[in-house]
Amino acid sequence: MQQPAEQYAPQRAGGKGRLVTKPLDGRTRLSEFYQEGCAKIRLPETFSPDMEAILINTSGGLTGGDVIEWSVAASDSTRLTVTTQANEKVYKASAGTASVTTRLAAGANASLHWLPQETILFDQSSLSRRLDVDLHETAEFLAVEAVLMGRQAMGERLRHGLFRDRWRVRQGGRLLHAEEMRLDGEIDLVGSANATLGGETAFATILYAGPLAEAMLAKVREVLGNGNGGASCWQGKLIVRMIAPSGFELRKVLVPVIAVLRNGAPVPKVWNI
Repeated sequence: MQQPAEQYAPQRAGGKGRLVTKPLDGRTRLSEFYQEGCAKIRLPETFSPDMEAILINTSGGLTGGDVIEWSVAASDSTRLTVTTQANEKVYKASAGTASVTTRLAAGANASLHWLPQETILFDQSSLSRRLDVDLHETAEFLAVEAVLMGRQAMGERLRHGLFRDRWRVRQGGRLLHAEEMRLDGEIDLVGSANATLGGETAFATILYAGPLAEAMLAKVREVLGNGNGGASCWQGKLIVRMIAPSGFELRKVLVPVIAVLRNGAPVPKVWNI
């Protein structure tokens, strides 16, 4: 006898990916590599001593109940840039909340740049995201997280949903940076307030921790100009916040700011594909 459809649990995506580097003959090489489920990692040729890793969610997006875990470590004296193949799309959730956990680490004299492409939140989506970072005192770290509340070119707008974002960054065992974001319920109404997004639908946070934080501040502020963004530097970290009316307008400022913090190096090539 055929079982009623309601007795079957919805199919959910799950994945785990882990990457650890090592130094070898002046280059950054692979030490550990693991991938499971919908979490895939690709390592394109960079023609330089540095390594670039591209994270891929082969499920095509996230919805309620999906679970993905990433773990990336740049060991001593290695240089690693991590990005994503495309925007991460978070679709309407019929039940449950999608969960994405990312654990990053950078060893002594290592450089780790976390540069995923934008996350797109669809109406009635539900996402809980966590970023945990452990840095050596001599490591350089750059993190970018950009969020689009719907696709403006498609006439979409996020009106209701849930978005939770938790950051914990430690350097030398001490807490360097912590933040919590929670947009819940009538997100469109909350975002319309001047104290939040002022009606804009795209926003980004950038964190740079390293020896050049203070020196970079003036250059970053010059790129930001008089637009909807600001930068501050204290206790060895530089924080940039920006908002924009669309993803396109956000990238027009976001990409140059990233280039400044990467000492002139451009964003990964997949950003332009």
